[in-house]
Parts: sequence; structure tokens; C-alpha cells
Amino acid sequence: MGQKVNPISFRLGNLFTWSSRWYADKNHYAQHLLEDREIRAFFESRLKNAGLVKVEIERAINAIKIRLFVSRPGVVIGKGGTHLEELKNDLARKLKINLNDPKGQKLVIEDIIEIKNPDASAKLIVERISEQLIKRFPHRRAVAQAMDRAMSSGALGIKIVLSGRIGGADIGRKEKYSTGKVPTQTLRSNIDYFQSPSKTKSGYVGIKVWVYKGEEVLT
Repeated sequence: MGQKVNPISFRLGNLFTWSSRWYADKNHYAQHLLEDREIRAFFESRLKNAGLVKVEIERAINAIKIRLFVSRPGVVIGKGGTHLEELKNDLARKLKINLNDPKGQKLVIEDIIEIKNPDASAKLIVERISEQLIKRFPHRRAVAQAMDRAMSSGALGIKIVLSGRIGGADIGRKEKYSTGKVPTQTLRSNIDYFQSPSKTKSGYVGIKVWVYKGEEVLT
């Protein structure tokens, strides 16, 4: 029986770091965890057009620091930084943080990092395929286009798995597509991974994407 593991969590500590970095005792852990979920859901809903890839959250004693990884940073910042300030104020209201209180909790959008190769980002590939399946675009053509774009943008290999009622079929099935190499068991391998369902009219179609970007030197 195959033993599957998330490629990101498999490499935590060696190649990747945690997307949430903080410590909390048992009385505050659940509250911080729910806040992290709310923060990520907020940015997912507000930054759909910015190509949001990842949200990193770091907590100090009295501050929440956020880093956004996006393919179009200009959309996030807005003209003169107005959109960024609006995002910060709306998030503060959602989390019930008073930004005008000098002794209160601070909320800082610390950095906005541009993703140089959006066509090789697993999350953006999944979102693009999902949108195409919802619009009844042929799934094989959508997958082929995604793989061609990823390889053209510098990826060394890509694997895509679709499962469910593919193409509106009455019986669910699984289809696998790959090109190049994807060494999932090598800890040195920099593999970007994301999975999400596509909510088509016929039912859910699960999409999983692995993108191999080369080997890194472990420290």
C-alpha cells in the first residue's frame, strides 16, 4: 500500500519553513489558530486578482506580522499604497484590533514578495485548471496547457492528478499526467505542491499538482 505524505510538510525544517511562526500556551493556542485561518481566508477572498500564493504569519508579543507572496504585487499595493492601507484597516476590524491604541496589538503587513514564475506555482496552476473545468473546458487540454507553461517557465518536472467526476462522467475516476521528473522522496528536491477541489456543475473534481524546481543544498 502506498504511503502518501504532503511534499511540503515532508520537507519542513530541512528545505521549507512554517507558514505560521509563533508560540502560544494552551489557553491561547486555539484563538491564535482560528485567527490565522481568518487572516488567510480574508486575503484569499480579497486578493483573487493578485495571484495570491502564500500568506506567512509571524507573531511577536504584541504584534502580528504578515508577508504576502503574490504574482501581481501592484494589485495589492494600489495607487500610492491606498489599497494596502485599506486591506490592513479591514483586517484589523475583522480581528477586532484597534490600530489607534498605542498600547494595543499591532498589525503589520511587513512585506509583499513577488512570485517571479507564476506559471510554475502549484497553487496558481490548480486555480487556473479549476476555473477552466468549471467553464467546461476540456480537461486534457487544460492539463496539457498547464504542463507546457510550467516547463517553459523553468520547472524540471510536473505531475497533475485529477480525481472525481471528470468531464461530467457518471462514475468517478482518477487520471494522472506528468512530464519531466518529480522525485517526491528526495528531501533535497524543491517541490511545490497544492491541492484543491474544483466545484463543477457535475460534482467535485479534486486537483493535485506537484512542481519540481530542482535540488537545493540542505544546511
